[in-house]
Amino acid sequence: MDKPTILITGGAGFIGSALCRYLVQNSLARVVNLDALTYAANLSSLSVLDGCDDYFFEEGNVCDAEKVDELLEKYKPDGVIHLAAESHVDRSISGAQTFVQTNIVGTSILLDRSLEYWKKLDEEKSERFKFHLVSTDEVYGSLGAEGLFSEETAYDPSSPYSASKAAADHLAMAWYRTYGFPVVISNCSNNYGPYQFPEKLIPLIMLNALHHKKLPIYGDGSNVRDWLHVDDHVKALWMIWDEARIGEKYNVGGGNERTNHEVVLKICSVLDELTDSAPEGGYKSLIEFVIDRPGHDSRYAIDASKLEFELGWEAEENFESGIRSTVSWYLANESWWKPIIEDKYSGERLGL
Repeated sequence: MDKPTILITGGAGFIGSALCRYLVQNSLARVVNLDALTYAANLSSLSVLDGCDDYFFEEGNVCDAEKVDELLEKYKPDGVIHLAAESHVDRSISGAQTFVQTNIVGTSILLDRSLEYWKKLDEEKSERFKFHLVSTDEVYGSLGAEGLFSEETAYDPSSPYSASKAAADHLAMAWYRTYGFPVVISNCSNNYGPYQFPEKLIPLIMLNALHHKKLPIYGDGSNVRDWLHVDDHVKALWMIWDEARIGEKYNVGGGNERTNHEVVLKICSVLDELTDSAPEGGYKSLIEFVIDRPGHDSRYAIDASKLEFELGWEAEENFESGIRSTVSWYLANESWWKPIIEDKYSGERLGL
């Protein structure tokens, strides 16, 4: 069978660009990247694909129904992987309506136009088509000291961001149940790795440290996250689109629970080892505990056994090796992140 054509939304973002690179460089799919190029998008993350016959970039917004219709007709994709979303909790606290518009309204428009496109496909292409909504574990809310999020965990979002993603999940499942539209949903834990916009914890701490700025940790640093390397995540995303049963949800987690304080200490120790510019007392001397984020979930942890048993996926990167390779990448790629901190985001706190 010929390689499929996949419409990827948000393909210039952190996870989206990793997925585009993975599919094209491994000759798994022909990729059409629809991205609105908002602040966190970065086409330089995709420069390795310039000139590739299987990669096409289209600037546009998922809220633009006419643009979506145009691309579906032009490229006739075999499926959609929908990643386009506002994703930073702190920004959602200070500007919730942008999250409502992109994550809820945009998803509903993309579902609606994709449904109409799917209805017109011939039988073979219709059976192959799949709409994969990429979501987050934050829709489940907060865990106590024990337990894991499963696909059956009740939704209990805490922030405007997670509430908007929960709404998108419900819309996608409604399109499956009402219209028979071939939907799958994945909910992932915290991602990290190369090309991540530096508003997120790991790149923010790295770049602040390199500039001898304070390393802010919310509250007492005891909040726990399950860390998933982006390269492991995109392999799971493709496996889910390609092999998963329609109408199903799959959790994707790295099995690497760490407190925020532990994450920052690990970054500091790796930087101490790999650089010769640490301040007196090492990079950990820059740590500063700050007022906590409103509605800050205590703990996330993923049960990924459904994905592992049904599809055979497993995370290949452990946290120790993943952090080391990520820090090394940022040290070697100042040309990627320097324009961001100079022109877009210099590390100031958001969401107060």
